[in-house]
Formats: sequence, C-alpha cells, structure tokens
Amino acid sequence: MKKLIILTGIVLSTSAYAQTEVTAGVTRGKDYGVTYALPKTEIEIEVKANKVTYTPGEFSKYADRYLRLTNVSADPKEYWELVSVKAKSVGVPDSEQTYFVKMKDKTVAPLMELTEDGIVKSINMPVSTAKPTTKQPTDQTKRKVNPRDFLTEEILMTNSTAKMAELVAKEVYNIRESKNALVRGQADNMPKDGEQLKIMLQNLDEQDNAMTEMFSGTLDKEAKTFNIRITPNQEMDNEVAFRFSKKLGIVANNDLAGEPIYISLKNLKTLNVPLEEGKKKIEGIAYNVPGKARVTLKEGTTTLFSDELPVTQFGTREFLAPELFNKKSTVKIQFNPITGGLVKVDREGE
Repeated sequence: MKKLIILTGIVLSTSAYAQTEVTAGVTRGKDYGVTYALPKTEIEIEVKANKVTYTPGEFSKYADRYLRLTNVSADPKEYWELVSVKAKSVGVPDSEQTYFVKMKDKTVAPLMELTEDGIVKSINMPVSTAKPTTKQPTDQTKRKVNPRDFLTEEILMTNSTAKMAELVAKEVYNIRESKNALVRGQADNMPKDGEQLKIMLQNLDEQDNAMTEMFSGTLDKEAKTFNIRITPNQEMDNEVAFRFSKKLGIVANNDLAGEPIYISLKNLKTLNVPLEEGKKKIEGIAYNVPGKARVTLKEGTTTLFSDELPVTQFGTREFLAPELFNKKSTVKIQFNPITGGLVKVDREGE
C-alpha cells in the first residue's frame, strides 16, 4: 500500500543544484515526484567456519615411538570447525512503507538520494560520488615446504621405512638442539647481529616444522563465511537460527544432522510506543524511530554473541512537517539507510 505525500513547499534553487543529479524521479499519473521506501530490519547472522582437511604424515605410525606425539591418526579426514558467530542489523525495503513525494507544478524535482533498493538516504544534500576504496589483493599463500628437501643422503638412501623414520626423528632433535644453542648463545658459529640470528632461527623452525609434519601430518584450513537472514517481527526465545555439523558444516535449521545454534531476541522497549492510535495523518516526510533489541546467539549453554541492535519493527514512525520545506530556506536531511532514522537536519538560508 502506498501513501501519498503532498509537499506544497519544497522548492530548490536551480542555480545551486543545476549540476547535481536528481537521484530518483518518477511520475504518478499527472503528478511528478519521487517514490521512496523506509527500511525494515532483518538480523543478518555472519558465521565464519573452517573446512579442515587432515592428511596423515608419511611416518604417522611412528609418531609416538620416535617423537612422543600421541593421538596421531594414520587415516585422512575432513571436518568443519566453527570460528565465530556475529549478528548485525540490515535494512531492506518495507513494501508497506513506500511513499510518493509530489511536487507542485513548475518546480524542480526534489534532490533525494536513494539506495539501489529505493530506501531514502538524504534530501537536499549533494549526491555522494565517492567510490568505496578497495584493498588490493595480497598474495598471502604460504609457501608449501617439501620436507624431503631437508633430508640427508643417508636418510634418503635408507630402504626401511622404520629406519628412515628413526633417522628423521634424530634430525628433528638435532635441529632443536641447534635452536637452543643459538638462543643461549652457546652455538659454535654464533650470528654477527640480531637480524642474522632471526633469519637462522626462522630457517631452523621451517626445517623442524616440515620434518615434524612427516609424523604428525598436515592440516589445511579453508575459511568460509555464511550469511543467514532472520526477520524479527516479534520477540524470539531460544529459536533455532541454524545448525552446525562437524561433518557437513552449516546446515538448515530443520536439518537434524547438525547441532542447533539458538537465537533469542528481546525487545528492550527503549521507546514508549502507543499500542494503537489509529492511523497517523500522513503529512510530510516519513522516517523511522527504531527501537532496540538484545540479540543473543548460543550453542548449548555457551554464548557465541550478545549485543544490542536497532530494530525498526520495535519502534515507531514519525513525519517531518511540510513547513520545514519553504521557499526562504533549504532544509538538508540525512537518514540512516539501515534503520530509516534521522541522522541530522540542517537549514540553509532564511
């Protein structure tokens, strides 16, 4: 249902804004003006998880015997691990709160800036042209080290897997003794300065880790981000937001293969919203006065997220009087496109 707003007094200076693009202009029958929407709130849950792939080491069955590494599996496997769960408010157009601003004949169109979804962002303010800065992608791929590059000729010439594992383990212990000697300043060939010491220790660490992984195996983690939307039309108490499975990752809230992640949403009643006054008289520019809710996400008894978020459905709606828009001055208005609330109102000229 669309509401008709007639602003008889909005007049913009054609000289002041001659070069400024009108963000949106439409006609409704013979009327000329702008259609805009107010947002309603959806709670967006951002879930970060890792898909982990375990590859057993070449000497995994000798891990306990030679390096005292316990619980090392000789079988490859894949599983998921939950990293973080967060929530935020996002604004989406409310089809029940769509408005049309009609202009008087022979006046220029109102300078209104809307989002791509048609939600009002500002009135009588220059259209933002700055493009968001994008970070240049950086290659953070870690170089895969081949542990066999560090093996001696004696080790490589060994035909017995058990003997090779024993010799590699001895090499690991020798590397660790060398690191300890460097740190204590007891090495035969001490580095000349701190930078050289740092480089030597890094190289020894690289060799130690690579050869140890021949016993312990490797874990490759692939980071994934999932976004889940929930529309809070009323309070919620421990309702299933989604489910998480160590085998499958994020699954639907009705998929019993995963453990439930519960969401609770409590109206904080920061505003005294009248129960029912009948329909307000539609006159002026409509805007939201959002309420607040405490949003909590839990896995069992463990709280994963808890914070206060704005929720327009728990607030009210108000109107800016048409008298603000007269020929003697220009009123500049900025809205929050997520909540539809007022950010600031300025007046220029008298």
